[in-house]
Amino acid sequence: QVQLVESGGGTVQPGGSLRLSCAASGFTFRPYAMSWYRRTPGKERELVASISGAGFNTNYADSVKGRFTISRDNAKNTMYLQMNSLKPEDTAAYYCAARVRGSDFWGQGTQVTISF
Repeated sequence: QVQLVESGGGTVQPGGSLRLSCAASGFTFRPYAMSWYRRTPGKERELVASISGAGFNTNYADSVKGRFTISRDNAKNTMYLQMNSLKPEDTAAYYCAARVRGSDFWGQGTQVTISF
């Protein structure tokens, strides 16, 4: 079955960096676009970034443009989110997502906390 497993979250100070990973299994990874979302209590889920199957096309939320970079390694069935210049407002649970054969799949999430 489709599984998405995030890792790499943690607590960093403002201005710091983190790299999230999403390991995918149970489906042929390359053809499918992948996305990162985040959710903060009391706020709606936000699409952070997405990447096409081959990795050539990417999109970002305005709030993270210039600071976050989405990428993927299709040989490793893994997607990444490099997050630089982190701000307190980036604090959230981050989820990877994929729509595979018409169904939406989500990972369990990884917490990112930006704090002094």
